[in-house]
Amino acid sequence: MRIVLFLFVLLATFSVSADNFTVDRVYQPYVLPFEREFEWRLTSRQNDNGNVLMQRFSFGYALSEFVILETYLVGARDENQDFGLESYELELRWMVTERGKYWADWGTLFELEKQHNTDDWAAKAGILTEKEFGQFSLTTNVSLVYEWGETVTNEWEGEFKAKYRYRWIPEVQPGIELYVAEDYVGVGPAFMGIKRFEKQKQLKWEFGFIAGLNGDSKDHTLRMSLEFEF
Repeated sequence: MRIVLFLFVLLATFSVSADNFTVDRVYQPYVLPFEREFEWRLTSRQNDNGNVLMQRFSFGYALSEFVILETYLVGARDENQDFGLESYELELRWMVTERGKYWADWGTLFELEKQHNTDDWAAKAGILTEKEFGQFSLTTNVSLVYEWGETVTNEWEGEFKAKYRYRWIPEVQPGIELYVAEDYVGVGPAFMGIKRFEKQKQLKWEFGFIAGLNGDSKDHTLRMSLEFEF
């Protein structure tokens, strides 16, 4: 019950933040010891203003048993339907607590983003949590973002993301995702799975369809990702 009340407080707090929000991955607070990973993500949002298609390609390398650093190249499709480089990102995740040691697992997320064609920047700091209830898991991300540069207004923004999923089998785990930001609330079904191989090699997949509840006649986002860890 306390967790539910906490989520409602967060929704009320962050519903007045973040005017440039993109539905994306809900991060878990975990890092494999000395892992390396390749990841591809796609998000396609369609609303009354058109369609925004973005792809992310990344490589990550764990600096220790608890910290991983990732670099991203972000591509987007412009108004002429041409796909090109949009931005660069640097991301650091830190697994703060050992898995299962406390009432919930905790981690932090730090990101720095630079636009490709303009001198615009964004920095993000977030808290990641995951709590298990039998075969169910609740994952939350609470983030604070600061933007500055030549074409954007210097401002603080907030984001809240949550995923509640059923760990049916490792390869197939259905759930529901929630995204909250200024002028945006989105919710919808999501699926994820993990296929494990020898040693710590594993392939993760995710798929979600998020409907915006903002009053627009059409606002939905399709998101998917593949991540290979080794």
